[in-house]
Amino acid sequence: MNNYNIKPIKTEKDNEAALARVDELWEAMPGTPEGDELEVITLLIEAFEKDFYKIDAPDPIEAIKFRMEQQNLADKDLVPFIGQRSHVSEVLRRKRRLSLSMIRKLSKGLHIPLENLATEYPIDNVT
Repeated sequence: MNNYNIKPIKTEKDNEAALARVDELWEAMPGTPEGDELEVITLLIEAFEKDFYKIDAPDPIEAIKFRMEQQNLADKDLVPFIGQRSHVSEVLRRKRRLSLSMIRKLSKGLHIPLENLATEYPIDNVT
């Protein structure tokens, strides 16, 4: 058994030590001291990895294009969500921003989380 002391995880080395301890405690029964230790260490690891290995959500246009690829959709398939076909093209080319109405329709119709569609993204200025 390891002499691991429960403490905040601040570095990758701390995280590796905590993961090694989890391996040792993996079979611990809930409600036992070892089970409690496993639960606490797991929470610490999750908190550390959430911040340290943060994965940013794709920008809204990339999320839409990804969903289109997944569902084998063409630009014309977005007309019910965005409006005129020219608007679809402008949105996908970053010439037009998504409106709140478009965001709601895309989220509901294509099952893209609102938080992915409602984030800021670069747009090409039309002159």
